[in-house]
Amino acid sequence: MFLGTHFPKVDDKGRFFLPAKFRDELGEGLIIAKGQERCLTLYTPQEFQRQAQAAMNGPSTLRGIRDFQRMFAAGASEETPDKQGRVTIPPVLRNYAGLDKEIAVIGAFNRVEVWDLAAWEAYSAEQDKAYADMDEEIFPGGEAR
Repeated sequence: MFLGTHFPKVDDKGRFFLPAKFRDELGEGLIIAKGQERCLTLYTPQEFQRQAQAAMNGPSTLRGIRDFQRMFAAGASEETPDKQGRVTIPPVLRNYAGLDKEIAVIGAFNRVEVWDLAAWEAYSAEQDKAYADMDEEIFPGGEAR
């Protein structure tokens, strides 16, 4: 499970240091994909396979499902951290997420998300109030199961 928020920097070659606490699960290889809200998602190969299978289960006769399948698959890249734990983000994905130097790397349970720092701060500030009010809307009965 991926938890916490970290603030590494992207170097001139488009690499960042994977937080040490994420390296055990992602150190042998990972998949970077486009996420919603213009962030990137990092998955273990197994979790990416589960996500891809869920996307493939939808009928490709529906335009929205085809669109999602295309964007998810076409925007994915297999990467392996180097010996120092650096992950290279392909230029097309850096551009999609607006990543420059300052980034936020957050644990989101089954995935890691990589955000432009300013975008993360704006999103997080906007969601703080909504999060405080989320309870029965997300978890009927008032608690997670």
